[in-house]
Amino acid sequence: MNIEKQLFGTIPGGKEVYKFILKNHHGMEVHVINYGAIITAIQVPDKDNEPGDVVLGFDSLDEYLGEHPYFGAMVGRVCNRVGKSRFEMDGKVFHITANEGKNHLHGGTRGFDKQVWTACSDKTSDQVSLKLGYESRDGEEGYPGTLLVEVEYSLNDQNELGISCRAKTDKPTHVNLTNHSYFNLNNCRGSIHQHELFIDGNQYTELDGESIPTGRILPVQTTPYDFRLTRLIGEKIAEVEPGFDINYVLDMKSRELTRVAALHDPESGRSMEVLTTLPGIQLYTTNHVDGIRGKEGLMYEKHCAVCLETQYFPDAANQQSFPSTVLLPGEEYSAVTVYRFSK
Repeated sequence: MNIEKQLFGTIPGGKEVYKFILKNHHGMEVHVINYGAIITAIQVPDKDNEPGDVVLGFDSLDEYLGEHPYFGAMVGRVCNRVGKSRFEMDGKVFHITANEGKNHLHGGTRGFDKQVWTACSDKTSDQVSLKLGYESRDGEEGYPGTLLVEVEYSLNDQNELGISCRAKTDKPTHVNLTNHSYFNLNNCRGSIHQHELFIDGNQYTELDGESIPTGRILPVQTTPYDFRLTRLIGEKIAEVEPGFDINYVLDMKSRELTRVAALHDPESGRSMEVLTTLPGIQLYTTNHVDGIRGKEGLMYEKHCAVCLETQYFPDAANQQSFPSTVLLPGEEYSAVTVYRFSK
C-alpha cells in the first residue's frame, strides 16, 4: 500500500492545492484533494479485473472552483437543509446563510467544500490514510463557536474506503458532516437505472414542497422509496419525478458500524456496501445535473449517478424529535462511514 502526493493547482491568492493518491495491493485507488476534502476519483477493478473510475468529478482544480453540485466534497458545518436558515440555541436565534431560496443547504455559500484543508498522510501495515483538518471560525456562515474538524480517509486491502469525522467546539453549535460522492459503478457511463439498490430503512422523513422535513416519519412500505428488498433504481424512479432525494431512517440497533445499504452494477460486476455509525442516509439520484462536462470529457446528465450520503436527519436543528446534531464544548463529534467495494 502506498500514498502519493502531487501538486493539483493553486487557488486565487496563490495557496497550493495537492492531490493525494491512496493505493492498495488490489488495484484500488482513492484520489483526494485538500480543497474541500474532495474525493476526485475512486478506481476499482471490475469483474474482468479492469480498473475504472466510479465517482463523478473533474480533471482540474479550476473546474472544482466553479459551480458544481458538491462533487465528492465534505459538506458542513451542517449538511443537507436547515429550514428558513435559522435555529434557536440556549434561547438565542441564530441566522445562518440562506443559499437555497430561504433555506440553508450543505453549509452555506462558503461551506467546508470550498475551503483549503491542512493535510497529513500516514501508512501502517494495515492501511494508508490521509488526515485533513479545518478550523471553522466562530460566526462562519452564521454558526456559533469555533469548530475544529478532522476528516480521515483510509484505504485497506479489503477494498474499504473509510471516512472518519471528528470535531470539537468552544461554544454550543450544530454539526452534521457527510461526503457527497456521486457513484456510478459502470465507469461513470450511462444512467444508474440498472443499478441494483438495497437500503435497510423501514421509514423516511417526509418533506414539504421546499424539501424541508415536516417532522413526520413515514413507512416506506407501499411507496417507491422501499428498497428493503434489492431492486433496480430505475424501476419506480418515474413515480417520484424528478427522482429520488430523500432521507431514510436507518434500522440499525445501535450507533455501532452497521451495514445499511448496498449497490450493484450487473454490467461491470462491481458492488459497493455502505456501513455507518450515523442514523440516516440520503438517497439522491442526480436529478438536477443537466449537461455538466466532467472527467475525460464525459457529459454528466440526469440520473447518471447516485449519492448515498450518511448523515443525521435534515433540519435536525429545528426538529426536536430527530436525533440531535448539537455539539457542546468538552464533547467530540464522531462519525464513521465505510464504502466497501467488491466484484
